[in-house]
Amino acid sequence: MNTNNAVPNTQAAPADTPQPVPVSTMTPEAVVDALRALRAQLGDTTPLTIAQRKSLRSKGHPSIAVLQASINVIGALDNVAQAVGQPASEVRQLLDEANRWAAVEDEFRSMLNGISSSNLVRRQRIALIAAQAATIGTQLVRDPANAVLVPHVQELKRLKSFTRRKKAAQAPGTHQSPASGTSQSPVTGTSSQSPASGTAAPVTPVSQVPGTPGSHQA
Repeated sequence: MNTNNAVPNTQAAPADTPQPVPVSTMTPEAVVDALRALRAQLGDTTPLTIAQRKSLRSKGHPSIAVLQASINVIGALDNVAQAVGQPASEVRQLLDEANRWAAVEDEFRSMLNGISSSNLVRRQRIALIAAQAATIGTQLVRDPANAVLVPHVQELKRLKSFTRRKKAAQAPGTHQSPASGTSQSPVTGTSSQSPASGTAAPVTPVSQVPGTPGSHQA
């Protein structure tokens, strides 16, 4: 019996078991539209640049107790309120709004974390299925009866090879320069170095080397 068409066992290991794919009652497009509509109702939500946020954070933020005590200073004397240009009641309202909007920040962070985590699970599920499909297709393509898979498997191998070459080309080079303090001898091609100073020693001409043709030896 021909067993070439048998599908290989691709049961995932426990560590690779995918998480359940999240199910949403809203489409991604509907969520985007709802968020844009909500943002339009929030008023001034102009984002700051990274430099602007860093500058504001570097100024420091007093504790709530310090802020409340400072507001009490404003309410204790009209001259202080006139100097800062804000009555104590308005500053207290501003502090109250900041605290309430902090809860909104926390809620949005939690929601963003949940959306990002759910999408990460989806991508992990896709990657696992794709790896299984590549393994199965690579084995089944050996049977001529499955010739329909040949162009698909070849394209898959080409894309993977291209990705590997691209990563290798982006890797930093490891070119090594000759060691400092050495020089190549024009006669022997070997490096000569002065043991005392580490600088290149002068090369003796061939005509002055004893025992060689053309040398002047007493």
